[in-house]
Amino acid sequence: MRHNIVSVSGGKDSTALLLLAIERQTENLQAWFADTGHEHQQTYEYIDYLSNKVWPIKTIKADFSAQISRKREFVATKWREQGVPEDRVLKALETLVPTGNPFLDLCLWKGRFPSTKARFCSEELKRNPIVEAQIELLDAGNEIWSWQGVRADESLARRDLPELDEVGGGLWNYRPILKWTAEDCFAMHKKHGIKHNPLYEQGMGRVGCMPCIHARKDELLEISKRFPEEVERVARWEKLVQSASKTGTATLLNAGIKGLSNEEAEQASNIRAMVEWSKTSKGRHQYDFLRMEEGPSCSSIYGLCE
Repeated sequence: MRHNIVSVSGGKDSTALLLLAIERQTENLQAWFADTGHEHQQTYEYIDYLSNKVWPIKTIKADFSAQISRKREFVATKWREQGVPEDRVLKALETLVPTGNPFLDLCLWKGRFPSTKARFCSEELKRNPIVEAQIELLDAGNEIWSWQGVRADESLARRDLPELDEVGGGLWNYRPILKWTAEDCFAMHKKHGIKHNPLYEQGMGRVGCMPCIHARKDELLEISKRFPEEVERVARWEKLVQSASKTGTATLLNAGIKGLSNEEAEQASNIRAMVEWSKTSKGRHQYDFLRMEEGPSCSSIYGLCE
């Protein structure tokens, strides 16, 4: 039996993909949401909306309890052997307790946050848990078409992807909206009378992690203005992950700023410093007071407020 599984994130592309699958009356259709634990509350509410109005959505979450347990053993033995200060060892052991939040637990295990150069977040929080769930179906002798809402114009890496390719063992990757534009995706929402994620009208270019390691400068500024509680949450997480790090350092976003000197990178070593950077002009040294002013209640890079 072929199972058609659509990965839904709450974003415009995956929602359009789900609507397309329904429109085609796809048999044995399932919709799965990989909960990273780092989404905005409005995205969780939007997933509930889609699950109730469009198609039932199954939530899948990664679990890093075993990895954290192994790290505790490593810290208790190897860190001491390596001469890590005892106070840092004890603080790490106190901190290394699973929280049940996939993103935070992943960072506690790694002792760092993902970055633009080490993008382990997507693999660990989305790909791997979904593949593990798919394996159960494959082991039962089923075939799976994994519907993926990727578009060629999003990046060079996606430009040359095929629409359909075989992974092996009965698993296929299917990308039917590969040649679509963002406008096509929003048009699909409108065609079926489905609302888009409200974050797209609040200055967000992407509606996954809040904030994403790929967040634009303007996007981070919007987050700080509209959702200061998200900044404070990340600040708390930074302190926890720093406690689980051998070096005692960990931050979510500064690795993503191009052109920083070593001194500037050290100063921008926390989310609050990054927010201050988002308020500056292009040279990074002066505040741009026009940028800091409150903008319109509706702001969209996709022209959704027009």
